[in-house]
Amino acid sequence: MKTLWFDAGQVGLLAILTTFGALCAIALGMPAPLLTGPAVVLTITSFAGLPVRFPLYLRDAVFLLAGIAIGATVSSESMAALGRWPLAFAILGCTVVMMVILGQFLMQRMLQTDRSSALLAATPGHLSYVIAIGEEMSLATDRIAVVQSIRLLALTLLVPFLIRFAGFETGIGLASNGETTAEMTVLQTVLTIVAAIGLVPLIKRTGAPAPILLAGMAVGAVARVSGIVPGGLSHFVALPVLAAIGALIGTRFVGTSLSQLRGSIVAGLAGTTLAAALTLLAAWAAMGIVDMPLAHILVAFAPGGLETMAVIGAAIGANPGFVAAAHVGRLLLLSALIPVLLARPQTPLPRRE
Repeated sequence: MKTLWFDAGQVGLLAILTTFGALCAIALGMPAPLLTGPAVVLTITSFAGLPVRFPLYLRDAVFLLAGIAIGATVSSESMAALGRWPLAFAILGCTVVMMVILGQFLMQRMLQTDRSSALLAATPGHLSYVIAIGEEMSLATDRIAVVQSIRLLALTLLVPFLIRFAGFETGIGLASNGETTAEMTVLQTVLTIVAAIGLVPLIKRTGAPAPILLAGMAVGAVARVSGIVPGGLSHFVALPVLAAIGALIGTRFVGTSLSQLRGSIVAGLAGTTLAAALTLLAAWAAMGIVDMPLAHILVAFAPGGLETMAVIGAAIGANPGFVAAAHVGRLLLLSALIPVLLARPQTPLPRRE
C-alpha cells in the first residue's frame, strides 16, 4: 500500500504542478504553453529540491499516446502534397541532414557530451520522439530538453520577426476556411491504443529505440492515411499528453546544477542560429521551384513545432498543404534518420588540448 500511495501522491503532485504551469503559461502568452509552462514549473521545483518523479508506467502511457498523435498528422492530403513539390522537399531533406550532422558536431563540442546525446540535442524538431529515445537510452535528456526547448522558443519568436522583416504581417486573428478538425471517437481511440500496445513487442524485437512511441506512430499513421480514423486524438487526450511531456522534461532537471543549465542555454542558442541560417538558405533556394514568397517557404521549412508554424503560415496566407507536408516530411525523415545515425559506432571526437 505504501508504494501505491507514493505513486498516487506523485501523480497528484505532478497533475497539480502541470496544471498550474500550463495555466500560468497561457496567461502569460508563452509559446506552446502546454509544453513550456509545465516544463518551466517542474524545472523550478526540481532545482528547488522537490523530489518530483515521473512514474515509469505513466511515462510509457504518455509516449504511446504521443506516438499516436504524431502518426495521425500523416494525412493523405499531406502525403499527396509531397508528390507535387519533389525538388523543394529534396532541398528540405538535404537541409535537415545538414542540420543534424553539423548540429551534432557543434553540440558535442559545446556540451562536452557523448555523440548520441549531441545528436538528439541537434535534432531539428520531433521533441517527444527525441525525449523518448533519450529516456530509453538513459542519455542526458535534461540537457537535450533544454537545448530543444530553447530551439522551440527561439524559432517561435524568430520566424515572425523574419516574416515582418520580409514585409508580411501576421495580424492578430486567422482567416477561417470553414473547415473543422476531425477527431477520433472514443471507440476509435481505444482500438488504436489496443493496436499500438499489440505492436510494441514486435518493434522491441527489431531493437529500434523508443518502441512504445514508434508503435503509436505506426498505428496512428496507418489509421489516418487509410481513412480508418478521420483525424487525430481528441483534444481532451492530446492536450494533457502535451502538458505531460512538458512535465516530464522538467522532472529531468532533478540534480542538475545551474552551471549545466547555463551551458545548455548557450548551446541551444548556437544550435538554433545554425538551424535558422540553413533554413533561410534552403528557403531561398526553393523559391524558384515552388513559385512562392520567401516568407511562405520559410514557415514551411522552419524546424519549429508543426502547430506553431501552421498557425503562422495561416496568418500570412501560406499554402496549408505545403506547410503541413514540409513539416510532416521533416518528421518522417527524422524518424528514419535518427535511429540510423544512433546505430553508428560512437567514436568520441578528439579533444582539443
